[in-house]
Amino acid sequence: MMFTVAGTSQGPDGQLKIRFANDYVGRFKQLLRKGHSRVNLIELGDAYTKSEIVQVLMSHPQFESEEDQTAIYEYAVRNAPELAKQLMEVA
Repeated sequence: MMFTVAGTSQGPDGQLKIRFANDYVGRFKQLLRKGHSRVNLIELGDAYTKSEIVQVLMSHPQFESEEDQTAIYEYAVRNAPELAKQLMEVA
């Protein structure tokens, strides 16, 4: 599946996670309605896979905070082991 919008948000449980979507406004409103805070989404300009999006977010200046980088890396470890392996080799 391909996505054109991605970013992070902090859920009502306090966990910061990566979010994927194809409708910026709709996803933003949905997250707020469900009690999310720190909603930080960007339009990617093209459609990407989740693995490609992880790579984009890792180097995007809007996601440089330690919390964002941790959430992105944890997603990679859980869902994209090959990408996580590459990231560990670079670090």
